[in-house]
Amino acid sequence: MANCCDDEICDTKVKPIEENHADDDHNHVNEQGNTPYFLAAISFAMLLLGIAFEHLFKFSFFTKNIAFIWYLIAYLPVGFPVMREGFEAAAKRDFFNEFTLMSVATIGAFAIGQYAEGVAVMLFYAIGELFQNAAINKAKSDIKSLLDVRPQIARVLQDNAVIETNPNDVAIDDIVQVLVGEKVPLDGELLSENGSFNSIALTGESVPRQIRKGESLLAGMISLSNVIELKVTKKFADSSISRIIELVENAAARKAPTELFIRKFAKIYTPIVFFLALVLVILPKFFVADYVFNDWLYRALVFLVISCPCALVISIPLGYFGGIGAGSKNGILFKGGNYLDLMVKLNTLVLDKTGTLTEGVFAVREIKTQMNEAEFLSVLCAIEQKSNHPIAKAIVEFAKSNTDIIEAQNVHEISGHGLKGQVDSKEILVGNGKLLRKFGIEYPKEIDEIVQSIVLMAIDNKFAGYVIVADAPKEDAKSAIANLSKLGLKDIFVLSGDKSAITKEVANGLGIQNAFGDLLPEDKVKKIEELKQDKTRVIAFVGDGINDAPALALADIGIAMGGLGADAAIETADVIIQTDQPSKIATAIAISKATKHVVWQNICLAFGVKIIVLILGAGGMASMWEAVFADVGVALLAIFNAVRIQKMQFKN
Repeated sequence: MANCCDDEICDTKVKPIEENHADDDHNHVNEQGNTPYFLAAISFAMLLLGIAFEHLFKFSFFTKNIAFIWYLIAYLPVGFPVMREGFEAAAKRDFFNEFTLMSVATIGAFAIGQYAEGVAVMLFYAIGELFQNAAINKAKSDIKSLLDVRPQIARVLQDNAVIETNPNDVAIDDIVQVLVGEKVPLDGELLSENGSFNSIALTGESVPRQIRKGESLLAGMISLSNVIELKVTKKFADSSISRIIELVENAAARKAPTELFIRKFAKIYTPIVFFLALVLVILPKFFVADYVFNDWLYRALVFLVISCPCALVISIPLGYFGGIGAGSKNGILFKGGNYLDLMVKLNTLVLDKTGTLTEGVFAVREIKTQMNEAEFLSVLCAIEQKSNHPIAKAIVEFAKSNTDIIEAQNVHEISGHGLKGQVDSKEILVGNGKLLRKFGIEYPKEIDEIVQSIVLMAIDNKFAGYVIVADAPKEDAKSAIANLSKLGLKDIFVLSGDKSAITKEVANGLGIQNAFGDLLPEDKVKKIEELKQDKTRVIAFVGDGINDAPALALADIGIAMGGLGADAAIETADVIIQTDQPSKIATAIAISKATKHVVWQNICLAFGVKIIVLILGAGGMASMWEAVFADVGVALLAIFNAVRIQKMQFKN
């Protein structure tokens, strides 16, 4: 098993894919390819033959001296690497570790003539180490394979020619061409009319994303339908895929409290085990009448083998690795195992509205008019296309796809009210209720009760109709809140800078009772500070904009909508939802709970079996074979259980 004191898993930072991991201090198994498997096979074959010669065939030539030499040769291929690790650790003043423990136990077995058992303990220990390293590498590989989406080349357009270059060498504002089936090399703005893109590497979602001219493209997306061109907006080092890689690489460095406790526990536990084994040999001499040194030494050696803390020290960090990997597969990035633990304790959720629960874009939601709708839209668009207001742009975009566009004349703005102009010699007013009242135009008074953004139009001083322009809830927002309630999360709040009436209407429609609008960024912070006065609360804040960064930092857990979210929010957050789906919050909680369950299963399994076999060993009722199961067998079971997290299916 890996060094309990050096904590290979605990301290491993997932390195870039191209780096060689052979320089890890305690990773000799990986340095020599298949050599350890070959050496273990030799030891295993010689052990079986030795047992057959000694106990099955009882060959006369297989004397005690011959048996010692035979088993010693069988022992060295698996024992020498472990003893080497023990010497290297001792040179660093680390005397109490599993390498020393296993070396002392097996050499002691040879000293009392238990050659076969000495070989068997070291052999199964080595086999366990091979399984463990395979599991560790699988966990790392699963995470890294999710990130193996970095584009290798960028096709830069220069002087009517295409130049292939490294994405790191591409500058902002360069024009890049992407062929069908290729990865988008850098973040940028789409110059082509439209395109279809696979974004599974970034979001975990397999449904192709349709992107139109002027919209953002993210590095790592794959062009599906046509050759496209984009203008680079970020250097490769600042691109979305580079940021994701960095976040996941650093995730293992942040330890969960359980993980940190086990590390400290192992450093104290191992010296105590050595001391107790020594006591088990010496103390009975003064109390047992028929004391036999070899018998009590054997018990102490069994005690040493059983007590090795490998199953705990390896399987627990591996469990958190599995949780981080499972999150990545589902489009959720945990910045550390500590946040997996915190998500389990979450009891208060605070959500931003715009861009988190809603789409974050204005769109025409409803049209009310007595005119022909196409004619109404045509006139409305003629006036609104002279404005740069986001609501005007939303109306124009909608109208262009639904009617013919005509021209307006003499359009001018009436500050705080709207626009006035002419279309086909008719006087047109477009704006809010104040604009129509200013010109004495009557309209249904119930329109003033509508909380969403509304645009009214009058033609030749007669009310013609209105358009509701609003930000709609995300498709999965309502089911997300329902799933969170099923998980027992009852305290859910919505905070927004939007109007209180709109905020409350959106919240009520989603089944959320606590909603507050008209909030500045500092007001959101104050609300969270108020909630934190209750020390029993574990608070998560979910947001996507740069204005959400202070609240994300203040909450116990900051969750950023990372697919379209602001860089500041993503940098500040502890958990990032790459799909921008609020339903993934419930998935993140489910993954965290599954990880916690597996970790505690491993702790109970390791402690339970070890305590039972330790008692049996101290009483002389357990041999080295039971000791091997209590150590290597339990460690393997715990490792397989930890790896299971990555195979689980988590539904939104």
